[in-house]
This record gives sequence, C-alpha cells and structure tokens, in this order.
Amino acid sequence: MAECTHNCSECGENCSSRTAPQDFRVPQNEMSHIKKVIGIVSGKGGVGKSLVSSMLAVEAQRRGLKVAILDADVTGPSIPKAFGITQKAQSTGDYLLPAITKSGIKLMSVNLLLEEDTQPVVWRGPVIAGVVKQFWNEVIWEDVDYMFVDMPPGTGDVPLTVFQSLPLDGIVIVTSPQELVGMIVGKAVNMAKLMNIPVLGVVENMSYFTCPDCGKRHEIFGQSHAEEVAKEYGTKLLARLPFDPELAKLTDKGLIELYETRALESAAEEILG
Repeated sequence: MAECTHNCSECGENCSSRTAPQDFRVPQNEMSHIKKVIGIVSGKGGVGKSLVSSMLAVEAQRRGLKVAILDADVTGPSIPKAFGITQKAQSTGDYLLPAITKSGIKLMSVNLLLEEDTQPVVWRGPVIAGVVKQFWNEVIWEDVDYMFVDMPPGTGDVPLTVFQSLPLDGIVIVTSPQELVGMIVGKAVNMAKLMNIPVLGVVENMSYFTCPDCGKRHEIFGQSHAEEVAKEYGTKLLARLPFDPELAKLTDKGLIELYETRALESAAEEILG
C-alpha cells in the first residue's frame, strides 16, 4: 500500500482511513413522518413559483393526500397570503405547530413568526438557511404524504441549504415564455445535477391568455419554447399555465383553494403518480 496522503478523493485504496461522503441532511423529528419532498425552484424571480407551489399542494389535497408546504422563501414569503392565513404559529415550547388551511394543508412560513406581515427580514444568508432547517426539523408536521418546498429564486444560500439538508425526491422548475428561458432552466437543471437531485420537469407559467369574448389564445410573451428547452436539458414540460384573472383575484383574497383548473392535471399525474 502506498503512503497515505489523506486525500480520499484521489485514492483508490479501500482502507480503514477512508472517509465516507459527508451527509448534510437534517433528520426529521420523531413527531414528523414526511414521505415525499418536492422542491419548487426557479432561476429568476417573478415567474410564479409560489403560485405553482400552492396550486400543486391544492391539487394533491383534492386527491386525498396529506399535504404540507414549507415556505423556504424567507425574505419574500407569500404562501400564507395565498391561503388567507393570518394567525401566527403556535409553539409547544420545544417545537412549532404549522398553520392549517381551510382544506387541511399544513404550512409554515416566516410570516407566521413576524409581528407584522410587512416587517422586512433583514438577515444574512447563514441565518436564513438556519431558519429553513428549523422549519424542517423543529415543526411538528405529523403525517405528510407530500411536502412542497417553495424556494427563493436563483442558486444561492437557501436553495443550496434545501438541496443539501432536506431529502428531496425531485424538483419542479417554474419558468415563463421569454427568450432567456433556456438560461434559467439550464441553471436550475445544472444545480440539481451537481447535487444529484432528480428534475421532475418544467412548468411554464404566464404561457398564454385566452380572450373571454372570442376564445382566441394569445401568447403575450411570444411563442413558447419551453418544450424544446426542457427536451434540450433532458427533462419534460409538465404544464403550461395561462394568465387567469380569476386566479389572481382568488389568490389576492386568500382563496386559492377555491380555484378550479385542469391546467396542472398532467403535472400532478407526473409528480404525484
């Protein structure tokens, strides 16, 4: 055996000094049993990632599944607003209790901990990352079939923390039909590959608008290239979501659970099975 250099990544010997790859995943607490964890990501802000997270959770709930949303967008939380949740999180002393929506979806967000919803979260990256970990292992989630993790845009501290710390079963990439869509999807796909996380597919939001008078479909941002881009990166286009004033109205009122659509059926079939 050659002299040990203590650099296991460049050594082929199978010796007692070899170190296993470090596992950064944070364990669940004993009162939480979460079966599947799906991350909802985007390469840029403003594409409707939180909206897609909420809609997928509602669709899963309607299918009889036990559902939760972990709002990891700590500096820009919007999940409680979409569901009309105004009460603050309760505590047992050692653990937090998630808020529960009208249809039974459990959720945790930093807005449930702030005195005022408009209070800014002016924290540095490591503190924000720590909050996300606490939402995972210091909340009593109980039995959950599917947890959707609404992540902030980009590939910074929080997405990295979620990818490393939570046992993700896959991610869904949300994008919009603009020219830079290829770059946006590419960044998210490449980060997922780097972290060995499966990419379940792409959801294109704001894809088109259907005129209520004539029924004609208008592609406001131009022709969609999402299917081509998804294929280029070895994944699939799960759904194309339209502009819908009714959805905007219900979301603003905190009534997203009342919204009816078939636009996410194909995505739900792929993600939920």
